[in-house]
Amino acid sequence: MTQSFAGQSALVCGGAGGLGGATARRMVELGMKVVVFEPDAAGADAYADELGAGAVAVAGDHNDDETVLRAIAKAKQIGEFRLAVNAAGTAINSPPTADASGNPHDMAVFREMMELHLFGPFNLSRLCAAAFASNEPDGDGARGLIVNTASTAAYDGQARQAAYSAAKSGIVGLTIAMARDLAAIGVRANAIAPGPILTPRLASAPDHIKAALTANVAFPKRFGHAEEYANLVEAMLRTPFLNGQTIRLDGALSTPLTTFA
Repeated sequence: MTQSFAGQSALVCGGAGGLGGATARRMVELGMKVVVFEPDAAGADAYADELGAGAVAVAGDHNDDETVLRAIAKAKQIGEFRLAVNAAGTAINSPPTADASGNPHDMAVFREMMELHLFGPFNLSRLCAAAFASNEPDGDGARGLIVNTASTAAYDGQARQAAYSAAKSGIVGLTIAMARDLAAIGVRANAIAPGPILTPRLASAPDHIKAALTANVAFPKRFGHAEEYANLVEAMLRTPFLNGQTIRLDGALSTPLTTFA
């Protein structure tokens, strides 16, 4: 029997970006209503307009309780709120732990990385899980699903990735702990750990950077597509027994020592 998502709603953090944008589009295609949650109000509005009547925009930051709660309220207003996806991210230039001149890693940069990639996803997750708790359970007793975004850097952190890898490793540990923690209220938690995905930001990178990023992808020998991330979010929705897992989406990538600026 075909599973229907009509009448349900989702909140996608980073919903106008590469991974989040593809996910928001897929959820609309499945019949869900979607809150496109982005710091950039103009970008959120433009993408929600592009998606049509199935999407609404809310501007805000995942570390700000007030705007997260506003986005949750909107999700509850437009449907039965059952899915939260943490797909926000941006480039933060990270230094080495210490350089040859004796300069240590800037702790402000480390904190910024944690705020963006770990604290924010947890903040949105905790508030969404609390909202899911009031949902009517389905036949399995399920009330909602949280999908986090980790990275292959959680397992194969490279030079100048200490802060980023620490944050993404935190997402992996957070996800399994949350899944066990939230089992009592019927809320699942999974994560996706992408390798090199051709998002708009990466598409503008120099060719030699693109070649380096795909050199060690085993198969298929290419970048991943944001739509493949969305496929995996959909699979998590459709597979209730999949819980507490972080799934690598990387073409069997192997990562030799590399410096990522």
